[in-house]
Amino acid sequence: MIATLNLDFTQSSYNQKRLRGPDLKLNCMFTLTIQNIHTISEEEERSSYIRMACIERASPALKQILLKLCCAEKPLEIDHHLYEFGSVEYHIQSQASNPQVAYLSISMPPLCHGVIQNELSSYTIEMVKGLCPNVVGIAEPAKEGYQLTLKLNLNQIPQNKDYDKVIKEISTVHSVILSSQLKEILWNVNFDDALQGMYKPIKLVYHPKDHFFLIRQPQRIIAVFPIRFREKSDVIIATAFFQELVDVGSSDKWAKVPPCNWSAIPPPELRGEAFEDLSTNGGFFTFDISSRHVEGNRLDKTVWNLLNFNAYVRYHVKSTKGFIQRRMRKRLESLVEVHKHLNCNIRFIVRTRTFILATLRLETYSET
Repeated sequence: MIATLNLDFTQSSYNQKRLRGPDLKLNCMFTLTIQNIHTISEEEERSSYIRMACIERASPALKQILLKLCCAEKPLEIDHHLYEFGSVEYHIQSQASNPQVAYLSISMPPLCHGVIQNELSSYTIEMVKGLCPNVVGIAEPAKEGYQLTLKLNLNQIPQNKDYDKVIKEISTVHSVILSSQLKEILWNVNFDDALQGMYKPIKLVYHPKDHFFLIRQPQRIIAVFPIRFREKSDVIIATAFFQELVDVGSSDKWAKVPPCNWSAIPPPELRGEAFEDLSTNGGFFTFDISSRHVEGNRLDKTVWNLLNFNAYVRYHVKSTKGFIQRRMRKRLESLVEVHKHLNCNIRFIVRTRTFILATLRLETYSET
């Protein structure tokens, strides 16, 4: 298994002589590219790996419910709660007496406690409004227990083939909120401390088991990912993966990309952090992000890949284990076939030898 970190902004080519097999590429600031020596034959399994690899921009379950509501032949009465990865809760409401309007409420933990308040900022709300301006409106106040309630004007959704695209855009509300929060942190984190020459790590949590740190320093932002796994075999695979990423990222071909590094111990920037946040078995992976990586359209790509790095590492580990298991299974099947063939040959040799000995005995007996 060969894995590289594609950190190019302008091209997605890779060394054809060195890398082989199916690849998964992110067209972004840094792209996690998984190269398998052996092509996965089970297409459904490969598709499920890819879906698992990152936080999907559009929620499949939410999209399914909204499509059902939009395409219903008669008005539907819906009062449905939906729970998803990252402690996210949706509440979809629609009344048969008013089928042209539906309400979508969303609740999610703040990405960073102490930096962004639990209430959504005006910037985040504006980003949500921009999803589908004619369809999506903000209901104020939000439903109790939720941070945001959207008023969906279903009669404004196109009845042609574009309706699926509109529904998919609405279903990305969680990813839009998450990305907007991280953008604000990249803009503002530790700004006052930076003026005083102090740089405190900021812990970002988008799932109880997945967090990373951002440290703003002059002319750069350091992103540190503590890596944890349950099984020792996962740690071994991930460690080899990280070492390969560092080797490729430090090559002359990728000299202009953000430097990356892996260490088994916490970097100096995390001194003083809570012990439970630094207790890992997979080490710490670090990216040095310069100011040019968060300018213009690159900011969106940077944000999305920071949020998905842990998921892509897990994708690599899972797909590698699956690859090894398939190879071992095929090798075992080959050995079984060889064993069967060998047994058949042995039986044939034994029978032939027995026949020859019996023939010789008969000839000897007839001569006497």
